[in-house]
Amino acid sequence: MQHPSHRRLALIDMGTNTFHLLIVELPKEPHAEPLVLLRTKVGVRLGEGGISKGEITPQAYARALHTLDAFQEEIELHQVTEVRATATSAVRVARNGPELVQAIFEQTGIRVEIIPGEREAELITKGVRQAVPLGNERNLIVDIGGGSVEFIIADETTIFWKQSFEIGAQRLLDKFFPDPSGVMPATAVAAEQAHLSMVLAPLVAAVQQYQPVAVIGASGSFDSLADMQIGQLRTEAELPPCTELAMSSFQDSYRQLLGGNHEQRKAIPGILPMRADMLVVASVLFDFVLGFSGITRIRTSAFALKEGLLAEMMEQS
Repeated sequence: MQHPSHRRLALIDMGTNTFHLLIVELPKEPHAEPLVLLRTKVGVRLGEGGISKGEITPQAYARALHTLDAFQEEIELHQVTEVRATATSAVRVARNGPELVQAIFEQTGIRVEIIPGEREAELITKGVRQAVPLGNERNLIVDIGGGSVEFIIADETTIFWKQSFEIGAQRLLDKFFPDPSGVMPATAVAAEQAHLSMVLAPLVAAVQQYQPVAVIGASGSFDSLADMQIGQLRTEAELPPCTELAMSSFQDSYRQLLGGNHEQRKAIPGILPMRADMLVVASVLFDFVLGFSGITRIRTSAFALKEGLLAEMMEQS
């Protein structure tokens, strides 16, 4: 059998809310950029209904398998030579996480690696560095996932501090936002803030110690805030690698999100309906971080874990 002359990689990031697939062809020349053949994401909501109980519900389990079947079709269609798949918080903490990984392998042949939060933080940093020029200034990188949130203080070359906290948006939603009307009352906002100030004490200390000058948000919530800034929902392929997010834009979006109910939020231009409620608790978290850090410069990165994995694989090859 002839070996394909190209090296094509598929990178899969199985997040708690969203599964991402990135397919690239590696360049033959050293230091050239990989060619992106496909960049897509699916809202799987793996953590919905079960993450706070430490399990993946049967419905979420079925959605995950269905999505990886579809990813496997794309992988075959694009004649991929190598696949790397990672799973994060939802699979990490679920009693039936290993069982799902096994089912995926049996059904698609894709081997999924469950990665710890520390490794997740490192890969996110590598991904962000591909999108945002950090220079020699210390930046606070924030990735608000559905299951966990990673905070990293880094510049172009060094990670000064990093930690992963299991306080993702789906968990915060389960804990502080059970209201069926979809309104987040001031008491719930205050309860979330009190919880964060307790859990995030190590972050507060790290920010005081390292004094980052700017913040970079990397995750679906930040893609949504960048889309809200221009009032337009963009696809994965349309998002620029890096966006300057005006402080006033975030504050406007935050007010809009807190002031509405489910239906009103879904109608805001730039918001994916699936993300509408999560965005409220994620924004409370982000507002909390901006508040204690005093940082006013915000950039968003469209690159995160899967681009970090790609950068790492290119370094190794």
